[in-house]
Amino acid sequence: MKYYVGIDLGGTNIVAGIVDENHEIITKADVKTNLPRDYKAIADDMVKVSFEAVEKAGLTMDQIEWIGVGCPGTVNRDTGIVEYANNLEFYNAPLTEYLENKFNKKVYMDNDANAAGFGEFVAGAAKGTSSAVAITLGTGVGSGIILDGKIYSGSNFAGAEIGHSVLEVDGNLCTCGRRGCFETYSSATALINMTKKAMEASKETAMWEMAEGDINKASGKTAFDGMRAGDKVATEVVNEYIKYLAAGITNVINIFQPDVVCIGGGISKEKETLLAPLREIVSKEVYSRYSKKNTKLVAATLGSEAGVIGAAMLGFAI
Repeated sequence: MKYYVGIDLGGTNIVAGIVDENHEIITKADVKTNLPRDYKAIADDMVKVSFEAVEKAGLTMDQIEWIGVGCPGTVNRDTGIVEYANNLEFYNAPLTEYLENKFNKKVYMDNDANAAGFGEFVAGAAKGTSSAVAITLGTGVGSGIILDGKIYSGSNFAGAEIGHSVLEVDGNLCTCGRRGCFETYSSATALINMTKKAMEASKETAMWEMAEGDINKASGKTAFDGMRAGDKVATEVVNEYIKYLAAGITNVINIFQPDVVCIGGGISKEKETLLAPLREIVSKEVYSRYSKKNTKLVAATLGSEAGVIGAAMLGFAI
């Protein structure tokens, strides 16, 4: 049996897992990221939790094939440098070289969304396909593109930023500086903002009850709960959200025509409540609607484990 270490470096936690050749996580260890810190201090904790995970698995580092890392931001795979990761405050950080010197092992590193997408590709909702796009609906809209079994990240390793394609010119301001980005209409944050706006406009909506009378307790689930309760305002929020999400996903399919688009993040837990109307709109709008073969639209299945599994398997992806 072959074993690999996968590290999911996040803004809140650093998680290291031991993954076997069957893409199963054997053990995990984690530590708080504790930002802001120098990249070397964070890397030292990445090494520490990796050795903890190896020990918990009853292995030694000599039995590990390589280390894989999913890191936020623009990761230059040729140089191993994290050119820019705003949430981590990394600027041209030579993270791969530093980790290889600490581990005395080969280290593969890529963007965290790419790693999570590859996790779904090898072990999750896109397993058995040749091409897939994984979209995560969270604070923003993260994405990973897998073409012919390899991660696509563009000529400068900053590609696959689907969340920053524009749905509405001069629309809502995005944190990237543009207006009308996909993620300003289709992220979990966007859904919460839509929910709060609707609640402010209607004191009668059942969403106030769902949020315990506190608008600040509104979540990505609030509008869906209200819709299930038969609330008209909540239903309108959900329908508007799905309309924008369908537009963005249709764009993705028209460009890539992947075998599968898998949707992850907390909102994907709505499953068919989200996916059924989404498929209905996309099937009518996608350019390939008359084709005998069309992209499947499914929920991601690995959850938080996608990042660890995908990171561990990066040696096969790049």
